[in-house]
This record gives sequence, C-alpha cells and structure tokens, in this order.
Amino acid sequence: MKAKLGVLISGRGSNMMSLAQAARQMECPYEIAIVASDKPEAPGLAWAHEQGLATFAQSPKGMPKPEYEAAIDTALRDAGVEFIALAGYMRLLSDDFVARWRGRIVNIHPSLLPKYKGLDTHQRAIEAGDAVAGCSVHVVTEELDGGEVLGQAEVPILAGDSVDTLSARVLAEEHRLYPRVLADFVVR
Repeated sequence: MKAKLGVLISGRGSNMMSLAQAARQMECPYEIAIVASDKPEAPGLAWAHEQGLATFAQSPKGMPKPEYEAAIDTALRDAGVEFIALAGYMRLLSDDFVARWRGRIVNIHPSLLPKYKGLDTHQRAIEAGDAVAGCSVHVVTEELDGGEVLGQAEVPILAGDSVDTLSARVLAEEHRLYPRVLADFVVR
C-alpha cells in the first residue's frame, strides 16, 4: 500500500509535478492524496486538478493563522494524508502545525543546507563567491530550514551566472532529487 502524500504549493508547482510524475510509477512508495495551496489562483493547483488530483485552496488573507492552518490540517487529514511535502509553499508553518505532523513533513530548499537558510539563496551564493550551489531535501522542524538533511544535489556556479541561470539549473536538480529522497523517506 502506498503512503498518502499531501503536497503544499504556492505557485507553479513544478516540484509537485515531478512528485506526481514519480508517483505514477508502479514502484513509487507514495501517492498524492491532495494538493493544497494558500493561493487559489496558483497555476500548480490548476495543473493538479487537470491531472485528476484532489485539490484544496484556502487564502489566508483576513484569517488568523491558527484558523487558516486548521483548515489546511482538516483538508489533509480528510484526504488520509500520512506525509506532507512542501513544494514551493511560501508560508512559514506555525510550531503547533509542525508539532502535529512531527517527523512527517519534508521540504525542498534551494541551497546546500546549512548554508543560506531562508530566501534569496542563489543571490547569496553568487555574492559569496561560492563554487557550487544546489538544493537540499530536509525534515521540517520549528527551526527555519533547520531539520535533518535527507539528501542534496550540487550544481556548479558558472562564471557569469545570474540568479535566473543558476536558479534554472538548481530547479532541474530539485526535480530529480525530491522524488527519490521522498520515496526513501516514506519507507524508512
């Protein structure tokens, strides 16, 4: 029986798409039970719906954070979710939400953690003169980008790289890394 996965997105959902494509493979140990978003207009949500995946959208605007997170939590639990994959979900989860799902939330982050937690990771790597950048899949804890790193992929920083060119190469690695690491995580 495949593990039930909830995927949280905020935008185009390209990492969610790579997870969904992997989930279609017979040997994949997870299936996507629901794709949820804090942005009802997120392009990734429309794609998920077109693919026949269950979707849920709730804008947090005008809602207290606990009420918003309760709505997301209910949607995930109603879908039978066992694990949560953050895939470009741009909201910080509260400590209470993380505690309710402790050890069952993973995230893909566009840096080689523990370097460059938070935002603007590619710009920071370029400005620091790093030779490599990359991405990390990690367990979500109350500390921002601070949980156990489950897997990483390196990408060289090339002479003349811009944030956009580096970001595109890192994203391609994210699409390869996330499904593989997530598959290992749900069966461990």
